[in-house]
Amino acid sequence: MRVSNQKINPSLEKQILSELIKTLADLKSAKEIQTFLVDFFNESELETFAKRLAVAYWLKKGRSYNNIKDNLKVSSATVATVQATLETPGIKLALRKLVADEWANQWTEKIKKIIK
Repeated sequence: MRVSNQKINPSLEKQILSELIKTLADLKSAKEIQTFLVDFFNESELETFAKRLAVAYWLKKGRSYNNIKDNLKVSSATVATVQATLETPGIKLALRKLVADEWANQWTEKIKKIIK
């Protein structure tokens, strides 16, 4: 779907964005979110968003531009664009959640090994 160059009424734009946010907030599980995302975005759009998050995560982990480009099959421009957003509140929030989830998974595995 192409985005029109014609601007809609700003209050209508605010309202439809608010409805999207409410819809996302109402999704209760990873399965519901996956179902929504797969049905709502086309394959290319979903891959683009997922890759952007992966680029941000790997940049924060200290991976090089070349490593990211080669593994995720993205351009230097994409890596640079994501790099420029790393300090924005939304990206920082998403990365904190990813790191917390990673930490929890690592400790879960360590505990499982101890219990065995």
